[in-house]
Amino acid sequence: QVQLVESGGGLVQAGGSLRLSCAASGPTFSTYAMGWFRWAPGKEREFVASITWSGGITNYADSVKGRFTISRDNAKNTVYLQMNSLKREDKAVYYCAAGRNFGTRAELYNYWGPGTQITVSS
Repeated sequence: QVQLVESGGGLVQAGGSLRLSCAASGPTFSTYAMGWFRWAPGKEREFVASITWSGGITNYADSVKGRFTISRDNAKNTVYLQMNSLKREDKAVYYCAAGRNFGTRAELYNYWGPGTQITVSS
């Protein structure tokens, strides 16, 4: 069982940066692939980024590639999402998720955090 809690969300101007953190409980965090997803009103849940259990492989949605960076610190049971050059269309609730298999599909992830809101102003 893994419990996840996101933090770091808030209001930022377009072009600005934020770093999200996702703290995990449980002794097995380092064995899970981790992902970030987002959900904006009127849109479907969208894959943002994922990282393997070791951190050796990452994957990004085309919409964030080159602007966002996912990383993890297994010693701290934490995964991060560094978001730069934020755009208005990045506004959403961001969720971190843990799963046994690395990938882009939400169905691969068994555990989810409650989410953190990102708002980007012009």
